[in-house]
Amino acid sequence: MQIICLSRGTFAGGKKLAEALAAKLGSDCLAREELTDAATGAGIPVGKLEMNIVHRRPMSEQLAIEKERYKAFVTATLCERALKNNLVYHGRTGHLVLPGVTHVLRVRAIMDPEQRIQAAMQRLRLEREKARKYIEEVDEDRRRWVRGLYNTDWHDPGSYDIVINLSHINVENAAAGLLSMAQLPEFQATPAALQAVSDLWLAARCRLAIGADQRTGNMDVKVRSDRGLVSATYLPRDASRAGLIPEVLSKIEGIGEVLCTMASTNVLWVQERFDPQGESLDQVLQVAGRWNAAVELVQLKEEGGQEEPAQPRETGEASETGGILDDSVVESDSNLDEGMRKTRERLISAGRAGGYRVLSGGPQELLANIDRTVAYNLVVVGELCVTKGAAVSKRRTQEMVSYLNDSLHMPVIEAADMRSQFMFGPAQLVKLLVFAGLTVLLFILVMTHQEEVLGFISRGTCFFTNCKEVGSSQRILSAAVVVVFVPIFAFCYGGFTRFLFRLLRFG
Repeated sequence: MQIICLSRGTFAGGKKLAEALAAKLGSDCLAREELTDAATGAGIPVGKLEMNIVHRRPMSEQLAIEKERYKAFVTATLCERALKNNLVYHGRTGHLVLPGVTHVLRVRAIMDPEQRIQAAMQRLRLEREKARKYIEEVDEDRRRWVRGLYNTDWHDPGSYDIVINLSHINVENAAAGLLSMAQLPEFQATPAALQAVSDLWLAARCRLAIGADQRTGNMDVKVRSDRGLVSATYLPRDASRAGLIPEVLSKIEGIGEVLCTMASTNVLWVQERFDPQGESLDQVLQVAGRWNAAVELVQLKEEGGQEEPAQPRETGEASETGGILDDSVVESDSNLDEGMRKTRERLISAGRAGGYRVLSGGPQELLANIDRTVAYNLVVVGELCVTKGAAVSKRRTQEMVSYLNDSLHMPVIEAADMRSQFMFGPAQLVKLLVFAGLTVLLFILVMTHQEEVLGFISRGTCFFTNCKEVGSSQRILSAAVVVVFVPIFAFCYGGFTRFLFRLLRFG
């Protein structure tokens, strides 16, 4: 199974390239236009959705739910086609609906602006200026569409494995080059990659089933699948209908268990080893409880970080799977290590379970498996590479936090900083009282000496004088005092309010 997703602009030659590549590969060729027509036929208002995103109109609650249905439809279609045969999909950013499928070849086809303008003039019979404006407007619409759906930049070259300028190479040669590239080991399906596609397909089918049922169609539900375990998170307002979800999903093949969790947001917790009795779990549960969040676990076994490498199957399949651990590592819940299994059990008993995954590799593999469309309010990174010693573990953890901070638009912290960042204890109470005392003291000093303060500022006179004029040095001094006093007061008041809000939220 090979999957090639080709992103193309209007009049950039991408369609011809995709068709030529599919012919050489002997694969199915699917265009975005076909997929959009099928989604519309399934009752998803794709046109209305696109108009709202492109024209930046306020999106209603129901339309936001339809957006999730559309993404599930795209994922289900691509996964179903890919599981049957090799697939070349050409559209905008098909690979973004396949998180965790690491063997996808991501291609961006471009062409020099002048050649695109000439093509638009010929095909649409437009004047040059109108053709140029048309291309710019269509590109901008597509950029907004990708940003609105997947929160990423359509033009970012880092989103692709290769960018091909069809102004400098003809379509046949470009297709031949991509065909050779597609044969590289990095783009071959592994057992784990097949499992990832199957999980995405099952989760997408579940989301579509929920959206198609009249009883649950307007529920805002996030669905994940891990080897038959389906995790569905819903909002508190839908708690009365949560029992319908397993009933709606009961007819879908491949489901082993359905776990429903009420959550308003999500917390992603990344760590190499999970301790069900550790302080970090208590803190994450406390934060999740206050935020009404579901906690998604990711056990990241970094290269060189495990005590033992994963053992291959008895049938001889290799354990090296290009990012996700092989089927022999996580075939079922019972095969999870004891810490991960019991941590997940505690999350389930607390009603905060949001799914789990086991990955191998480093920051790039983790980032490739994070679903960018999920709104994580917090990413917690625990200890990594623990078998390499405390110094190496600390460095690797800090590097991971720094890498995720640079790559994600969401807060990322170390698990060790949970207490100082989100908890409220005796130390925070002392700081609250100190900041409160300093704020009150400064406020009283200013309010009980208003006349002197105003005179000092406006006329440049000294305190406790008969308002005699002084020289320019005193005016400079008064300005300097104001410049120093204001940040000090702001710091004290800001510290007081920060700890007060933390007390109100976590006390």
